[in-house]
Amino acid sequence: MIFLVESIIACALFTLFVFLMSRDPIKTIFNYPPAIIERCDKLGLVDAGNKPGGTVFYVKKVGAMMVFGVLLGLLVRYVNGCTTFWCGCLTAYALWVVVNWFDALVLDCIWFCHDKHFVIPGTEDMAAAYHDYWFHIKGALIGMILGIPAALVAGCMVIIL
Repeated sequence: MIFLVESIIACALFTLFVFLMSRDPIKTIFNYPPAIIERCDKLGLVDAGNKPGGTVFYVKKVGAMMVFGVLLGLLVRYVNGCTTFWCGCLTAYALWVVVNWFDALVLDCIWFCHDKHFVIPGTEDMAAAYHDYWFHIKGALIGMILGIPAALVAGCMVIIL
């Protein structure tokens, strides 16, 4: 029951985070399909920090992953009561996977793909790119892999605490 409540709260907090970040869609351009990123780059809207593939981009991603690992570690230690590395690691990973697939299916495939709020000026003619569901599903599969290091950090946090 704790995990279910925790999952709902985590998905709600993640939704709030996405909503706040989406007020200026160009700041989250790294989450958009490649065709849209390319168009925005040609329009001069993409800075180096938001462009996928740059050093700054990867430093931000790794940093965020580590921060999430620490937060997940604190959560699974003090809310779930995990006291071993594997309990912390597996519980954190399960929570990561729930939020990851909620993001892909609900926030990306349902909300992002159909809300004109996310359409960046100059890309209005790119409806097919905005409705690229496979892009978001592939992102979720990659997200499952990215959750492994975060879960390992969480497991280490449980041992340290």
